[in-house]
Amino acid sequence: MKKIVASILSADFTRLGEELSSVERAGADWIHVDIMDGHFVPNLSMGVGTVEAVRRATSLPIDVHLMIDNPDLFIEPFAKAGATHISVHAESVVHLNRSLALVRSCGAHPGIALGPAASLSMIEWSLEYADFVLLLAVQSRLRRTGLIHPTCWRRSGRCAPSWTGGRCPPSSSPTAASTGKPSAASRQPVVDALVMGSAIFGAADYAATIAELRRRAEGA
Repeated sequence: MKKIVASILSADFTRLGEELSSVERAGADWIHVDIMDGHFVPNLSMGVGTVEAVRRATSLPIDVHLMIDNPDLFIEPFAKAGATHISVHAESVVHLNRSLALVRSCGAHPGIALGPAASLSMIEWSLEYADFVLLLAVQSRLRRTGLIHPTCWRRSGRCAPSWTGGRCPPSSSPTAASTGKPSAASRQPVVDALVMGSAIFGAADYAATIAELRRRAEGA
């Protein structure tokens, strides 16, 4: 079953605990936290304290996406704060396998993140060190950036969630979700999870929206 991951970047931070409880009850599978430093990407966002607060407010897995320079310096603090999954960008590190090994040594699941302009060849040699691959479908995580068609694939049984952030309505999800069981070499687009922010938190009914996203992701 496809996972629906709620990105709190679009949540109402004046009532974050309530928002987290609402999406958990509505059927979200994970909570996603974008960490941005204003250098690796233009925006600034949250920090370790936010992840600590999220951990206190939900029992769901917390997926921390490090869109930052020098991510190795922050992997342990975010793992201690409660992140269950941590992804680092292939574009931001020199030794990707070492960064992934560090995530695992801190008790979190390591993931590789890749921007839409980066080549898939950057990560092929590191896939054996990762538990998942995150391919961004928007440019630089800017709020008004439109959806870019993502590609992702399975390899060695690992999952490959695809990012569909920005202001993407539920109707955009079929573009980002392709069903099927390709071979490791095929690179046929496959999505195991959809990460949505405003599509969920901007909706009047979280449960209905998550159910519709899942239905579309499953190709029903």
